[in-house]
Amino acid sequence: MPPTYASSDSKIDSGPLKKLFGRQRPMHKLLGGGKVADLLLWKNINVSASLLAGTTVVWFLFEVVEYTFVTLVSHILITAMLAIFIWRTAAEIFNWDPPKIPKLILDGSAFNEIAFTIHKRLNQLLAKLFDIACGRDLATFLLAIFLLYIMSVIGSCFSFLNLFYLGLLSVETLPFLYNMYENEVDHLAGIMINETRRLYRKFDRQFLNKIPRGPLKEKKRK
Repeated sequence: MPPTYASSDSKIDSGPLKKLFGRQRPMHKLLGGGKVADLLLWKNINVSASLLAGTTVVWFLFEVVEYTFVTLVSHILITAMLAIFIWRTAAEIFNWDPPKIPKLILDGSAFNEIAFTIHKRLNQLLAKLFDIACGRDLATFLLAIFLLYIMSVIGSCFSFLNLFYLGLLSVETLPFLYNMYENEVDHLAGIMINETRRLYRKFDRQFLNKIPRGPLKEKKRK
């Protein structure tokens, strides 16, 4: 049998696989390292579960039960006022502790940290999109255009509330699952990235490099 030679396209980088997106810091530091990171990585199970359950209830009431916003807020306030009134009356009769406003509502540090983290990540996203739009890396530019188009198609199939709920559900679950199965995800992502690079090099060699280009005119200074 004649000897077979493997083409350069079939070679996949055999070096050590890097972290996903080339990150160097652990996930907790990458997410801000504060209460928001603890929330997304489920460090406090009760808080993370309460947020996810509360968001699910709100989505269910708006999308399934088809509550309007004003009606829902009015019913919540009526229920809360009745509960506080009954609790307060029972506390005076049975010498119980009277109801108090939770400290989490009065303390604005948690909300300020969440707002700061969102503002910081939004600035980083806009700076990254601007850098990609400059076209320094053609592959990244085309990939960004393709992903944005996919997002537009997905957005046309869902309402804003459904899309918001799916986004929040992804933010609450994906970092946590990635933190649990980090090595497996990095390994599979490395294989996919290497394969994508191989296909792009093949496409570049067979098609892009064959596009005729004009000769470069060099200006000679006397």
